[in-house]
Amino acid sequence: MNAFRLVGDLFHLIALVLLLLKIWVSKSVTGLSGKSQLLLALVFVTRYIDLFTHFVSPYNTLMKIFFLSLSFATVHLIYGKFKATYLVISDTFRIEFLIVPCAGLACLVNHDYSPVEVLWTFSIYLEAVAILPQLFMISKTGEAEVVTTHYLFCLAFYRALYILNWIYRFYTEHYFDLIAVVAGSVQTVLYADFVYLYITKVWIHGKKLLQPAEEEIV
Repeated sequence: MNAFRLVGDLFHLIALVLLLLKIWVSKSVTGLSGKSQLLLALVFVTRYIDLFTHFVSPYNTLMKIFFLSLSFATVHLIYGKFKATYLVISDTFRIEFLIVPCAGLACLVNHDYSPVEVLWTFSIYLEAVAILPQLFMISKTGEAEVVTTHYLFCLAFYRALYILNWIYRFYTEHYFDLIAVVAGSVQTVLYADFVYLYITKVWIHGKKLLQPAEEEIV
């Protein structure tokens, strides 16, 4: 395992922990998209379906357990314990428009037409677009809490590091997974505008993230 993947995994884990801490400390899920979290939970379930049947390493198994557990805990807090603070009226993205195309594409374009491989491919496609409901919610409400933006930035950084991981593996191991690279690149592009706003507003000036239209009104 190279440093790019290791640090990428770390930022992915930090993002999930940061989100859980934000919810637990504030006792609120206001501003969070439950639909994005449901999609991400589905990503982990379909990707790690072989958790107890295919052993790679202790690190790999532990990370799978962490991601599944943290994701399920987040979904539980949003739709269970702190449901009263969930802004369902703002979380209106039609996730079936993401799930169905990803499932169809996974059945058509994959490395091996075995059930586990199709589910893995589906998870790769779905992860690329799973954050869209959250970004759509931010666009709709016009703002996002600072901790939420930190969470999203960690996810964006994790994905950017994975691209470096693929480049590194291509030159050192002659390994290239077209499906993962294309889906990951799409996911990175989706984060691009958010990352720009994060760096210029939150990181440099320490402000709450506001969409341009909202800033003009203020």
